[in-house]
Amino acid sequence: MFTIFKEHKGFGKQILLLAKNELIKTYKGAVIGPFWAVVKPAFTIFVYWFAFSCGIKTLKSVNINLGGPEPFSIDFFTFMFIGIIPWFFIQDSITQGAKTLRTNRQFITKVKFPVSTILTYTSISRLYVHIFLVAIMYVYVLFAVGPSWYNLQFFFYCPLMFLFFLALSWSTAPMSAFSKDFESLIVSIMSGIFWLSGIMYDSYGFVEQPVLNFVMLFNPINFFVNGYRNCFLYNRPFFEYKTELVIFLAEFAVVFFLGIFNYNRLRKKLPDVL
Repeated sequence: MFTIFKEHKGFGKQILLLAKNELIKTYKGAVIGPFWAVVKPAFTIFVYWFAFSCGIKTLKSVNINLGGPEPFSIDFFTFMFIGIIPWFFIQDSITQGAKTLRTNRQFITKVKFPVSTILTYTSISRLYVHIFLVAIMYVYVLFAVGPSWYNLQFFFYCPLMFLFFLALSWSTAPMSAFSKDFESLIVSIMSGIFWLSGIMYDSYGFVEQPVLNFVMLFNPINFFVNGYRNCFLYNRPFFEYKTELVIFLAEFAVVFFLGIFNYNRLRKKLPDVL
């Protein structure tokens, strides 16, 4: 842990500058540049809205169960929109995070540059896009739901999400650098992870199946998706569902220390592999 922190010392300005350059480099040559990062999520949201609001008309609303006497009904598009915004960041953090060291190998093989900072600045570049999407989403929330003090919980969930998937990349990026098969595996399972997470449905809603309801709490993606809905839709404090919070914090600790272990075990071999 101290090795990673030491590598970041004195590189603050470089990390922010490289994060900006990473975003520009990704969309270099495009007329609208980094705004393509918004076009893709916007098109995806439109497709889901059309499919479920116009095509499958039975899903115009969804019933939410938060443990109260009766579930409440919410417009499906609002429910989906708030939940899918963190998913865009999570998806890119998992897939692009695994590829980071391979796609930025010049910093490892040709330049003496702290490897862990590469993972940090690429994560920050994705965070820029995420914050912009959240701003758009919040404008919609103000009209559809209204403002609330619970909206401030975004500043709890967002940094925690950033740190969780940054720590995850400490394991996945070095392992993907050693094996392209591992990288391909991550890409191939993302569609399944999407549907196993409560992005398009209420992960709290398996009331008649208490075992499944409990198992869903072990999916960290659900923690963030539900967290954003706690902020902008449910008006629910993050500490209310203590079991979910405790499970996530335990998973975070495992991912964090496993990431440190894998990073320190593999980082010295990376120049030879790449």
